[in-house]
Amino acid sequence: MLFAAGLGTRMGALVAEMPKPLIKIAGRALIDHALDQVEGAGIARTVVNLHYKSEMMRDHLANRNVVFSEELETVLETGGGLRHALPLLGKGPVFTFNSDAIWAGPNPLKLLAEAWNPEKMDALLLLIAPQNARGHTGSGDFVVNATGQLTRGPGHIYSGAQILCTERLSEIADDVFSLNVLWNKILAENRVCGLHYPGQWCDVGRPEGIAEAEKLLAEVRDV
Repeated sequence: MLFAAGLGTRMGALVAEMPKPLIKIAGRALIDHALDQVEGAGIARTVVNLHYKSEMMRDHLANRNVVFSEELETVLETGGGLRHALPLLGKGPVFTFNSDAIWAGPNPLKLLAEAWNPEKMDALLLLIAPQNARGHTGSGDFVVNATGQLTRGPGHIYSGAQILCTERLSEIADDVFSLNVLWNKILAENRVCGLHYPGQWCDVGRPEGIAEAEKLLAEVRDV
């Protein structure tokens, strides 16, 4: 599940003419950078959710191997959007991936797949150490214990990439909700684990993140 339906309001005037996933980083749309990671992991089926300026998104992705989940009336947020897309995704754990980050290092989705252990996890979140994060503000999201389980608190940053069991989405009454609601349920049961990402990562949620992301990609090319 590739999240691309948000309004991108933190981008200000940049999203007046286009949805945030089409903002270009080093000459290519954010969502194309994200799909490079998805395709590099060999994932067979990719669902992209749409809302704001959805026709522009459809046109841009016309030649990519994706299926669309349209959120027509309102943005359903990450939890509601994922549940809305489940008929397209099918049963079983799914990857979810944000479309507003740039990665420099090993494929994040491959790392998650290699570390996934359904015996001890209902969610596996890919985490960024603060020193490896660019364009991000805040003190972090999660603390990782010695066995890899997560609790909330300042420390590592959630990267926007995870593997998640979706069955318990049906327990949530709201139509519009964040995946934090589901995480809270399974955090209480010690079923959320974290995996450290060994490379660099840049959040492109704000305009200043564009220059940071392009700088990161330029550094990678120069190595």
